[in-house]
Amino acid sequence: MAAEEQGEKKRQVSPAATAYLVLYNVVLCAGWTSIGVIMVKHFIETKSHDGMYEAFEIPLKVFQTAAVFEIIHAAIGIVPSSVMLTAFQVFSRVFLLWGIVHSVPQVQDKIGVTIFMLAWTPTEIIRYAFYTFGLMNRLPYLITWCRYTLFIVLYPMGVTGELLSFYASISYLKESEMFSITLPNDYNVSFNYFYFVVVVMVLYIPIFPRLYSHMIRQRKKIIGGKVIGKQD
Repeated sequence: MAAEEQGEKKRQVSPAATAYLVLYNVVLCAGWTSIGVIMVKHFIETKSHDGMYEAFEIPLKVFQTAAVFEIIHAAIGIVPSSVMLTAFQVFSRVFLLWGIVHSVPQVQDKIGVTIFMLAWTPTEIIRYAFYTFGLMNRLPYLITWCRYTLFIVLYPMGVTGELLSFYASISYLKESEMFSITLPNDYNVSFNYFYFVVVVMVLYIPIFPRLYSHMIRQRKKIIGGKVIGKQD
């Protein structure tokens, strides 16, 4: 799940901040486009999703982790996003990438990874293109339409892939006790990573409907005629 807009509030942003945001969004859009090209090339050459993660692993880690800057953008006020909601959305992806897919290699060729990547990639290309053109006041209606229409399929698809990936990892996490801390120890603290991942999965139940309904409301406002031209 990616950081979404929190209303239509206009904010005055300095030219330097605007230039920085344009550069940031261009780089991220190009990065996710490169990931999409790698995915298509791999499938054409192999006719399989096996080994696809290895092909795009490095750019995925770079460009998805770079989304952490969006939390900073919200925190310092150069974009009008909710800091808490942005943090949850960014860290849910970063956690899935590093805490699950990277840490449990057995998950990497599972269908869940392919599914969420088929959702994440077009979502991010469109999202960063939307922000870039919006910041330059050159936002084509087609990008707006894609931004507020394709999510209807891509969001549930992405969540399905994410949950399948979490589910594929839990047997390995339980067996290996990866990242878990057991008693006794010097700090008298225990932590079970397996149960932590289960809790993260359960959190999707209340949070995803909120994000999805928010985008539905935004679609009704924006596709109806009013276009938001700022990153939010």
